[in-house]
Amino acid sequence: MKDYILKNGKVYNSQSRCFEEKNIVVSEGKITAMEAGIEKEGITEINLEGMILSPGLIDMHTHIYPLCGSSEDTLPMIDGEAHMFQNGVTTAVDAGSCGCKDFFDFKDRFIDKSKLRILAFINIAHGGMVSLASELEPRNFYVETAAAIAREIKEVVGVKTAHYHVGKPFDEEHPAWASVDAAVRAGELAGKPVMADVQPYLPGRSYEELILQRLRPGDIHTHVYAQQFHILNEKNEIQEFMLEARKRGTLFDLGHGAGSFWFRNAIPAYEQGFYPDTLSTDLYLHNVNGPAYGLLNVMSKYLNIGMPLEEVLYRTTARPAEIIGHPELGKLEVGMDADISVLRVTEGNFGFADSGNARMQGKQILECMLTIRAGEFVYNPMAYGMPDWKNAPESYRIAPGVIEL
Repeated sequence: MKDYILKNGKVYNSQSRCFEEKNIVVSEGKITAMEAGIEKEGITEINLEGMILSPGLIDMHTHIYPLCGSSEDTLPMIDGEAHMFQNGVTTAVDAGSCGCKDFFDFKDRFIDKSKLRILAFINIAHGGMVSLASELEPRNFYVETAAAIAREIKEVVGVKTAHYHVGKPFDEEHPAWASVDAAVRAGELAGKPVMADVQPYLPGRSYEELILQRLRPGDIHTHVYAQQFHILNEKNEIQEFMLEARKRGTLFDLGHGAGSFWFRNAIPAYEQGFYPDTLSTDLYLHNVNGPAYGLLNVMSKYLNIGMPLEEVLYRTTARPAEIIGHPELGKLEVGMDADISVLRVTEGNFGFADSGNARMQGKQILECMLTIRAGEFVYNPMAYGMPDWKNAPESYRIAPGVIEL
């Protein structure tokens, strides 16, 4: 379908963070009209009564540079199109899978060819997570090269530091902050933010120093609710330094992952008014079947923790778009690509797991009914827009690519 109208759904306005009664007309991959009660004759009508029409979701933290025959030294990554569209995600941000060694292969084979919009943080380490050992040695931190790629390649949204020197004593060759400082220098040269995955370790590398001194305003700490970050004090109250860091402009990404989200940190923090700036999955092979599953599972957890749906959607649309310097994403406006996630809130009895195998009971889940990327139906389990089989034209009787004998 090149032209169609989406009718009777509740359209989420990520700028005002509210729902509006509007119909959306799509033509040649673009949104051409958005008005209450608008009609358009001669094109397919799709009734989405009871559904939420959100801007295409943005997963701020993923790992989608799939490699065949991965070694033990490689983070096992996933195919973006295979997992993102079914979660309503139209833009996925790869969080430092590749350093300068592999980035252009990633770009040529996946970023440039995928229907999924792929953006990326470039890893400060030359080998990135394709070779995890590369992240351990300061000699592999190519500051100028990473900065040049971040500055010149439009899909690169920032610089990533991760996994540096955990469990070993610091020395002259391995200073405590070598990876973070190198990433920040590259970020300064490129004029782009840094995302940091840092283990607090020994007195020389504290969490307070990371978020209050080492990172700049606008830089991002990911995995904020992991067990190793003492964001709560002995009274289970949010630490004052967390509030101070937020005031100075440090940003906090959820980055669920296999081992980085704990209800015992996240729920008390939320109840005291400390919430993540962005909801994200850190999706890769070892958590795609749990406990992260996909962005809708992470969003559903926060819906049941108590975050209003309008805020859950904001932290997966306009907010990440703003943080990564792409304000044209995460919203629905006339003239823009028709990137639309059609979602449904389902009531019932549900359970949710964290990274410590603890359970939270919930009463709502978010489900994806349709994902539209640049006007194309890329995930359509409800067969919207398709003719009933009894009345389907003759052309529908032949499978695409099959020669009829």
